[in-house]
This record gives sequence, structure tokens and C-alpha cells, in this order.
Amino acid sequence: MAEELLAPHHGGSAAHVATPDGVAAASPAIGSRTTLRVEVPHASGFEAVHLRSVEDGEPVYRRARRVHRSRAVDLYEVELTQVSQAMSYRFQLDGPRGDAWLTGRGVVPHDVPDTWDFQLLASPPPPSWVADATLYQIFPDRFARSGASQDWPDWAQPAAWTDPIATDPPSSMYQLYGGDLPGIAERLEHLLHLGVDGVYLTPVFPSIQNHRYAASSFDEVDPFLGGDAGLAALSAALHERGLRLLGDLTLNHSGSTHPWFLAAQADVASVEAGFYVFDEHPHRYQAWHGVPTLPKFDHRDPELRRRLYEGATSVAARYLAAPFHLDGWRIDAANMAGRQGAVDLSAELRTRLLTTCRGVRHDAYVLAEHCHDANADLKADGWHGTMDYTGFTRPVWSWLGDPEREVRLLGPPAPVRSLPGTTVAHVMDLVRGQLPWRSVLHSMTMLGSHDTARWAHVAGDQARRHVGLTWLLTFVGVPSLFYGDEIGLGADGTIEKTGSRGAPDVVTRAPMPWDQPDRWDRATLELTRRLVAIRRSSPALRRGGLRWVHLDDDVLVYLRDHPQERVLIALTRSAAGEVVLDAEVLGLVTGAHAESLLGGQDLVAAAGTLRVPAVDGPSGRVWRLPASGFAPAAATP
Repeated sequence: MAEELLAPHHGGSAAHVATPDGVAAASPAIGSRTTLRVEVPHASGFEAVHLRSVEDGEPVYRRARRVHRSRAVDLYEVELTQVSQAMSYRFQLDGPRGDAWLTGRGVVPHDVPDTWDFQLLASPPPPSWVADATLYQIFPDRFARSGASQDWPDWAQPAAWTDPIATDPPSSMYQLYGGDLPGIAERLEHLLHLGVDGVYLTPVFPSIQNHRYAASSFDEVDPFLGGDAGLAALSAALHERGLRLLGDLTLNHSGSTHPWFLAAQADVASVEAGFYVFDEHPHRYQAWHGVPTLPKFDHRDPELRRRLYEGATSVAARYLAAPFHLDGWRIDAANMAGRQGAVDLSAELRTRLLTTCRGVRHDAYVLAEHCHDANADLKADGWHGTMDYTGFTRPVWSWLGDPEREVRLLGPPAPVRSLPGTTVAHVMDLVRGQLPWRSVLHSMTMLGSHDTARWAHVAGDQARRHVGLTWLLTFVGVPSLFYGDEIGLGADGTIEKTGSRGAPDVVTRAPMPWDQPDRWDRATLELTRRLVAIRRSSPALRRGGLRWVHLDDDVLVYLRDHPQERVLIALTRSAAGEVVLDAEVLGLVTGAHAESLLGGQDLVAAAGTLRVPAVDGPSGRVWRLPASGFAPAAATP
């Protein structure tokens, strides 16, 4: 019998947390009370639950009341008063065999610091649409070309759409395929066919490099991409179809050809000279990772803040308003922006940016690029979420990556190691358990991006690729598909063979093969469509909590629980035997059916068990369970 299912459980969804407004992951007002629920299986041996919260810096204890008892589970409830903007809490469990703590990382049989306490934030919440969204990332130069402009930039090395990728610098930065915004607009039927809810675009500003993170201006959209009119038209076309559009803004640096930087170099007394960090004017200055084409901003300068992100006339505000109507920003290098040596203005930057964005539109999503531990940047009035490389991408790679391939993920020089499922789940818990639930729910999950190797290359065979897609689209967070992953782009090895010296991100940015149907993996496309549809129809998959119910080296089984439904997911990376779950702990009576949504047959509870059948290879299976017999947690006014 799966031991993980027998542990006490508290999650962040409405199944276990009820704020006064009845919205899970919302922001309880100061002075309001939130009802918290804990499920305690009888087999765990615990018979009492106490809430430990921290109020005005001091731990406070309240005894939880048992409100329901079934044949296998006791249900406890207790109220938490929101006395400060950020409330942390955990539960002490007591029984004849001793005590333990229930924290964000699970049950711990010893004293623990507050690091993994559950958290409730009273600051303004992320926009409501985000948790329901599946996004699709597009690198504009490589998605689709309409030929909107023939005025190629003077720095560009023009490439035909089917030319091999230049992997060696400087050509890797100057090769331009000519993808543009009208080209994206012409391919929206593909996105509608997939069923995604929005597009995340990497930068569209003029630049001297094909990735456009070295901005030459923030005042206009690159004319070669279609200019301001092209972005406005794409935004309008997406919104007409019910899709969102997320832009990409760099607040850490500009390009070295930006007029601000040129003015700063030309005159040490200029206003713009205060925008950058000069060690020795004009040629020695701080830059992103020391790259001279990416000079770093100095956020101590009030005029820089006003122009970039503070107030209604700033760059950040302008593109959220008419005629562009972006639905939010992904902030590039967000972990570095505002930080330089002894200076740390990151929190002030976030607060000012969020205030500006909310002032233009209340439902603007502000997502941070953050490639490691983002805990400190997600507290209080922090980012709505981050790109979750640490809590999702790396663990997925370490479990499903082809063990015969050596792949690296972002900064670390060592390749990603293969790990057993128990370790992978533990790593995910360590990351997710120290974050507010609403930050977990609104962070972007990815199998890969423009900055990583292609998922098809990492996973290797189709079966493992499909398990990864199932994981992505049934897990907590905002799933993002990198263009082409839905057709297995790179599975044939074509883009990986273009050069051995190129960085994985350069090789990844291959043109979408619209006119090469032989490179489309139709089975992957249909699976992706089906998974997106399943997620869209399921409140549990979009907003439900997460509970591991069985873990071993090659099998991960987890439950997404929500008051309206529950969904059970079983992932395997190789052949695996039958998994036996305690049906009574799951709240299933004899004869209860689990409806198959993907990859298997319906399951039926019998003799107190729910049996997940054995498989002969990598698989992703999904079932909808009957709603819990427990009523939703009742909020206290």
C-alpha cells in the first residue's frame, strides 16, 4: 500500500484553505479569518492537531477541532487571523507515538525552522485569469515569416527559412531568419487548434542581435518585425479570439547601441550617465555577465525609473495601454535587476513596477525570469510568479532525461544527473514548500524554453517526451509550451546536428517547419491538444492542490484536489508494476469509479483499494475521481 497517501495533508487550494471571499490563492484582508483544513489518516497515528502561526514575530498555538470522521480519515479545521501582510503557519501533530510537524515540504518528525511554513499574503493577488491559462512561447524571428519588411537590419546575416542554424559566434547572434509579428498573426489557427490561452513573446524591440535582448530602443517595436502596427494588430487578433499576450521587458540592462547608453558615454554630465554603472567613464562599466553589449542599469536614478517602469508614461505602462494592450510582462533577468554589489533595490523595483502595471490595468500579469531559488523575491508584494526552472524543469529533466545524453540546464557546469522519483519529488517539495501557494500556482512551468536545450533532445524517445508533456499539463503552475515542442521539433536530431560548438539555446531556436510535414510528429501534436483540453476542462488541474500518493524510483502518482473534482495522475519512466492505493483514505466507497481521461481504462474501488494497473514502459495516465465526501472548507467572516 502506498505510504505517501497515509501521511497527514494540508494544501493551498480551496479544498484546504478558505479565505473570506471564497477564492483560493486570494489575498485575505488584514483582520479577516481564513479556515484551514488538515486531513489526518487514522493510519498515521496522530490524534490531535495544533495550528502554529507567527504573529508579531511570536509563535502562537491554537487547537484545531475535529469536524468529520470517516472510516479512514479525520478532518480538522482551525481559523487563522490575518494580523500582518504575510502570515506563516504550520501544524503540530500529536499521537501516542509522538509528535511531528506538517509543513509545506510534508510531515517532518523533528523541530524545523520557519523556512517551509505555509504562507498567506494580504498583498494584491495575481490576476484571476493566470491560473487558468496555458501559454505558448514564441521566439519571433523563428516562428513564421510574412515578409512584412524587406529592409533587413545592417547587422543581420539573412537566412532562408530552411537554412541550418549558425551555432558559432558571432554568426549565431547575427543570423536572422525574418520571422515577424504579421507572420504570427497568420498562424493563429494553429494556436486555436492547440487550445492554448495566450502567447508569451520574447522581446520585440529593435536590437543589434537576433534575440533582441540587447535593446536599441524601448520607444518602438522593431520595424523589421512589423513595427508598432504589427504588435497592435497581433494583440487585437489574439484578443478577438479570447487569447492573451505577454511581452518581454528587460529591466536589468539595455543594449550598447541604445540612445540612453550612447548619450551616457558621450557626456559624463548627461542625465543618461546616471542610468548606468560606470567603473571608469566612458568605456569601463558594469554589464550583464560582463557582456559589453548589455550595459547594466542603475536603479538608484529616479529619471531611469520614471522612463522605464515608474508611472503612466513609462515603457512598462505604455505597452499595456492602447493600442498594444499587452496582458502583462515577463521580466528578463529579474533576479539581477536592481542588484549590483552592495546595492539591492530589487524589492523597490518590484513594488514600483507592480504599482505601475496595476495602475494601467488591474489584470496585468508580472512574471519574473529567475533561474534558481526565488524565495526571497516572492514574499509580500513580490512577483506574481517566476519561470520555475528550479522547482519543475530541472527535476523533470533529472527524472525523464535520456540517461545516454549529457545535457546542461542554464548556469551550472555539471550536466543534469538522473535521479529516482522519490528524490525528484523531494526536490520539488523543498522548492515549492518554501513559497506562498499563490506564487506556486502562478509560476510558469516549462519543459524547455528559448534558453535551454529542446525537450525532444533532452528526453530522447517519444514515450518519455509524452510523459513529460503529461506532467507539464497536469501539474501545479502555468504551463508554457515552447513553440515546436507540440510537434516534437528536434526529435529527428536535425537541429542538434547543425553544430557541436553552439550553445543549447542557440540550437534550440530553430525555425518552425511549417512546410516540412515530414518533421511533424503528429502523435505528439494530438497528445498535446488532448492534454490542453483536459486541463482546460478541469478545475482541479488548473487550481487544485497537489498531493503525492505514491513514489518510487520509476513511478510518480499524485492527486490534484479541488472542491469540484479530484484528478489522479500516474507517471512512469519505464515498465512498472501495479500500484495499490487505499481507497478509503481517498474517500472512495466500494464500487466508486475513477473515470479515465488519458492512457488507460476506468478504475473501480474494491475491497478498500484502488489499483493502478502495471505498464510495460513509460506512460502518463490520468483519471477523474469522484469529488471528496468532505464539504469544502467553510470560511469564517
